[in-house]
Amino acid sequence: MIKNRVDVVTMGCSKNLVDSELLMRQLIANGYTLEHDPETPKGEIAVINTCGFIGDAKEESINMILSFAEAKKERGLKKLFVMGCLSERYREELQKEIPEVDKFYGKFDWRELISDLGKSYNKELEFDRSLSTPPHYAYLKISEGCDRTCSYCSIPLITGKYKSRPVEEIEHEVRHLVASGVKEINFIAQDLTYYGLDLYKSMKLPELVERVSDIEGVDWIRLHYAYPAHFPVDLLRVMRERDNVCKYLDIALQHTSDNMLRIMRRNITKQQTIDLIQHFREEVPGIHLRTTMMVGHPGETDADFEELVDFVKATRFERLGAFPYSHEEDTFNDKHYTDDVPSDVKQERMNLLMDVQEGIALSINESKIGKTMKVIIDREDPDYYAGRTEFDSPEVDGEVLINKDTKLNLGDFYDVRIDSAYPFDLIGTVV
Repeated sequence: MIKNRVDVVTMGCSKNLVDSELLMRQLIANGYTLEHDPETPKGEIAVINTCGFIGDAKEESINMILSFAEAKKERGLKKLFVMGCLSERYREELQKEIPEVDKFYGKFDWRELISDLGKSYNKELEFDRSLSTPPHYAYLKISEGCDRTCSYCSIPLITGKYKSRPVEEIEHEVRHLVASGVKEINFIAQDLTYYGLDLYKSMKLPELVERVSDIEGVDWIRLHYAYPAHFPVDLLRVMRERDNVCKYLDIALQHTSDNMLRIMRRNITKQQTIDLIQHFREEVPGIHLRTTMMVGHPGETDADFEELVDFVKATRFERLGAFPYSHEEDTFNDKHYTDDVPSDVKQERMNLLMDVQEGIALSINESKIGKTMKVIIDREDPDYYAGRTEFDSPEVDGEVLINKDTKLNLGDFYDVRIDSAYPFDLIGTVV
């Protein structure tokens, strides 16, 4: 094992990734070398940042902990620490079941890890991160927690009440990121649209986005994880007026039948959802909407699912993902419903919905053939460069694949003519 090296593994969402990046910067400042998501553990110390959202994610996190625990027994790993959402929720159980772990931290007390290594937490580096993303884009966490009461969700149990970061603190972090070469800022939160209500007693997301868009060097701002009920519609004006605010919105709708929206406790109706989407598209021409749908929630009938499919066909979301319901301990559902949709039915419904979406995505992508689009280059592969348009979020959306006839610089923007299309990727040529 390599002396003074720490391997950091991040499970789950980009919000966890930000926490890992903050920790890594502190470790580097204390003289450690770092590897993020190593293929095999090579350092003397390992930190696993876990996800605890749904059953599959919890299982994946536990398997990762066990694999590093095995490395501690057999390969000379000296210290193993675990942090994050799974550890926040199940710390006592994990301590009993996996004693090979030296210490478990929750989602918010990971700074103790620095002192437990005999090092000092550098307050002056509070907003500094060691980016695990390509250097031209970064995620920006604007809040923690969630005040929503959706029937199925365990996140408020893990993260607690909604807590907005002050606007000035966010601006300070963005300026620091831009100074380090970041061009694209990806806003993230469990619920972007709630931002400011706790701190300023009003929804401040539109104002926050405007203020960040005014910072010199911010080329793209992208918005992830909006909530449909009580949406701050002034955000659409900002998106329309500001060239550096991507015409892209990630808004998880979860379902569309009024029966399911009521059972899920989503505080919105089908017609209100339809009206909201129409408003998005009228106010911001060309906007690309990403959403997520859940299938197999308790009480979902065949008729409910058919209504969902019809809605997806009619609405034609530019980006859509789906996942099967996972029954989580201590949620509203755990107290009031049984997990009554068989797992094979959940899987069948998810596959059918994604098949429908694949056809929609191909049709939308084919409509872009012949158009010239602004593309940022993320990476170079042996046969092509891979980039994204303003309508593509890192990791979750498709890419623009560009031939290597011309030398391109990673992190730069180019005008690219779209030559052909697949359901989730575009093929293009630099103009």
